[in-house]
Amino acid sequence: MKIHLENRQRAVRVNVPWLRRFAEVALVKCAGYSADERFALRAIPEVEVAIVSDRVIARVHRDFMGIPGATDVITFAHGEIVMSAPTAVSYAREFGHSTDEELALYIVHGLLHLNGYEDATTRAAARMRGVQGRLLRACLKAVPAA
Repeated sequence: MKIHLENRQRAVRVNVPWLRRFAEVALVKCAGYSADERFALRAIPEVEVAIVSDRVIARVHRDFMGIPGATDVITFAHGEIVMSAPTAVSYAREFGHSTDEELALYIVHGLLHLNGYEDATTRAAARMRGVQGRLLRACLKAVPAA
């Protein structure tokens, strides 16, 4: 399994080297947690993570999900995770942590989606949040925020 992270936006400063290290650790840790016991993440040869602008993620959101407006993270079953840097800035401020940590959360969230976790219902979302929180803490411990 491989993970590749690329910053495709310029408006928000992000620590790309740290996020790449975080993503590598998160990939390994998340691969061990499957909601449906299929462990689909292990079958994806390479996960692509793109950090983009709100304008770009809004277009992806509309084109692929039929929903207007920007969102935080979108995951595609073939192994692509698209994350909005400006949205990460907003949520990071709201929750009192760094933009890089918010983007790290999006990486874990996307990897869990690839491994069968869903958040469409209240029950599924609660289950996903629990696993996501534990994994995020474990990854941040392994790769402390810069």
